[in-house]
Amino acid sequence: MISTWRKRRASRTSNTKKQIEEKSMELLMIPSHFKCPISLDLMKDPVTLSTGITYDRVSIETWIESGNQTCPITKKVLKTLEPVPNHAVRKMIQEWCVENKDHGIERIPTPRIPVTSSEVTEILRKVESCCKSQQGLESGRELVMKMRKMIKESMRNKRCFVTNGAGKILSSTLLVFSEKLSVGDSETMEEILSTLTVLLPLDGESKSILGSKSSLNCMIWFLKCGSLSSRRNSVFLLKEVMRMEEMWRVEELLKIDGALESLVKLVKEPICPTTTKASLLTIYHMVNSSQLSNEKARSKFVDLGLVELLIETLVDSEKRICEKALGILSGLCNSEKGRKRANSYALTIPVLIKKLLRVSDMATEFSVSILWKLIGKNEKRDNVVLINEALQVGAFQKLLLLIQVGCSENTKEKASELLKLLNLHRDKVECIDSLDLKNLKRPF
Repeated sequence: MISTWRKRRASRTSNTKKQIEEKSMELLMIPSHFKCPISLDLMKDPVTLSTGITYDRVSIETWIESGNQTCPITKKVLKTLEPVPNHAVRKMIQEWCVENKDHGIERIPTPRIPVTSSEVTEILRKVESCCKSQQGLESGRELVMKMRKMIKESMRNKRCFVTNGAGKILSSTLLVFSEKLSVGDSETMEEILSTLTVLLPLDGESKSILGSKSSLNCMIWFLKCGSLSSRRNSVFLLKEVMRMEEMWRVEELLKIDGALESLVKLVKEPICPTTTKASLLTIYHMVNSSQLSNEKARSKFVDLGLVELLIETLVDSEKRICEKALGILSGLCNSEKGRKRANSYALTIPVLIKKLLRVSDMATEFSVSILWKLIGKNEKRDNVVLINEALQVGAFQKLLLLIQVGCSENTKEKASELLKLLNLHRDKVECIDSLDLKNLKRPF
C-alpha cells in the first residue's frame, strides 16, 4: 500500500517537472529577430550591413573575410564592407536577457566597437608625424600606447592594424629614434618595442627594417640597460629578426658590444620561460651555420661559458627549453673549442645519455648528434675516458633501443657508429644504472 502510494507520488512529481521544463522551454524561445541569420544563435554584437540586414558581428565578418562581398540574405553587392553597430537591437537583446535571468540567461555584455581601417590609417599617420618631430614626442608616445591598447582588445583590431602596415611604420619610427639613440627618447622607444611585440609575427619588410644596424643597436641597448619588460620585448624582436637567417645580421650583432653577453644572461638569469626560449632560439640561429661569422659567434659563446650553462640548464628544464638548448649545444660542438669545453665538463655525457628517449624525438636526435661529435667523430680514437663514462651510464643500451624503436636515417647512422665504437670497450667497463640528476642543484 505504502509502496504504491510512493510510486504514484513519484509519477506525479515527474509529470510536474516535465510540465515545468516544457513551459520553461516555451518561455526561453529566442525571438527570431534576436537570432543571427547565419549562425541562428542569439546575437551578442548585432551589426547592420548596407542592405539593412542585421547579423552577429563574428558571423558576418567571417563571411566577408572569406572573400564574399554580397549580403548572405539579399545577395546584393555590399556598398561598404564595414558593418554598422545596431545599438537598438543590442539593447533589446540585453533587456530580454535581464527579463529571463531566472531561467539561467546571462545578460550579454556591451561590446567594444572595433577599430575601422580609416581610424587605423589616421592613427598611424599621426604616429609617424608626431614621432618624427621632436616637439610631438609626448603625443606620439600616447598614440603608440593607445595603439597597443586597441590591438590587445581583439584579434580583429590586430588584423586591421597589421593590414594597414602598422608593423612597417612602427619599425621605421624606431629606426629614426635608433639613429640618434638619445636617453630622452627611451620611453617612446620602449613603447614602440612593446607595441611591436603585440603585432608579432611581423611581415618581412618590418623585419628588414628592425634588422638594420641602428635598430639592432637600439634593441641590444635595451637588452643591456632596460627594465625587465623592455629586455623581454627586445629579445622577442631579436628572435624575429634572426629567423630571417641573413648572415650579415650575425656579423652586425658580433660588432655590438655586450650583445652576446646579454643573450647569455637571459638564459643564466631567466625572466620567464617564454623569454628564455626566445633567447635560446636567437642564439640557435646564430650558431647553427657553416658561415665564418657563425664560427666567430660559436667561439665567443664558448668563451662566455655557454656550454656549461646549457648542460646545467638541461638537468631540470621543460621540453621546449631542452630541445633548444640541445640544438645550440649541437651547433657549438661543430667547433673544436666547443667540443673541448664539452669534453672537459663532468656532466656532459651523463646528461646527454639521460635525455635520450626521454624528452622528444628532436631532443633525442640532437643528443645523438652531440655524442657523435664528441666521441664518434674523433678520428684519433683517443677519448677512452669519454667512452668508458658513456658505457657506465648506459649509453650502449639506450642507443641500441633507439635503433630498435626507430629514428631518422641520419640519426640511425650516427647511433650505429657510436655502438660500434662502444662495443670495442664493453668488456672493460661494468655498466651501472643511469645517474639520477633530479635533485642536482644548479650553481647559479
